[in-house]
Amino acid sequence: MESLNGKVVLVTGASRGIGAAVAIELAEAGATVIVNYTNGKESAEKTVETIKAKGVESVAIRADVSKASEVTAMFDEAVARYGKIDILINNAGILIYKLLKDTTDEDFTRQFEINVRGTFNTLREAATKLAEGGTIINFSSSTTRMMLPTYGTYVATKAAVEQLTRVFAKEVGVRGINVNAVLPGPTNTELFMQGKSEEQVAKLAALNAFNRIAEPEDISKVVKFLASDDAKWISGQIIGLNGAMA
Repeated sequence: MESLNGKVVLVTGASRGIGAAVAIELAEAGATVIVNYTNGKESAEKTVETIKAKGVESVAIRADVSKASEVTAMFDEAVARYGKIDILINNAGILIYKLLKDTTDEDFTRQFEINVRGTFNTLREAATKLAEGGTIINFSSSTTRMMLPTYGTYVATKAAVEQLTRVFAKEVGVRGINVNAVLPGPTNTELFMQGKSEEQVAKLAALNAFNRIAEPEDISKVVKFLASDDAKWISGQIIGLNGAMA
């Protein structure tokens, strides 16, 4: 696989969890990494420090992806600083566990604003501001292939992301940009593990072929491949990263 030397990457929601793992993985492949965050400034700066310790350039930029003006400002700042953005990783998202009957208007709106509008806002900027021959990787979820109570609104948002991915791949292919979505399954992050018992984690692990939940690096390594020029002929695809869970 070719390295990512000379590439500039923007990872949304990269202050912790899978986003941070992806940012660090791509930095290890030589990419300059822009770490986007909304509230986790301290965590984002730690991610930047980790990347810089590897001898790679990185900066943290705050932007709420659900706000179009903030996304525009983030893209403009990144291009002004580094001259371009080659790779966009849309990782930012939220999940509110509630049965549909208990989901409030606020719950519904918040998830759609961040998960769908956030992706839409970055794609709209990328349509003209991502470098020719660039790459976009959107994050969906393997739960879109399942029927899990309390996930109803969340999977609706991620299904929308998948369709945006497919259509946008056709829209920007003329610029040599490939667009895919990845669907992680249960992954060992602080956010995912919070509030779950060992028994619950074991049940989730038993759903896949390897009888374990993923580590962030399981996801980030695939993202690294998809971000490379070796994967340019893959576009418009919805790719499960779940150990045969679904």
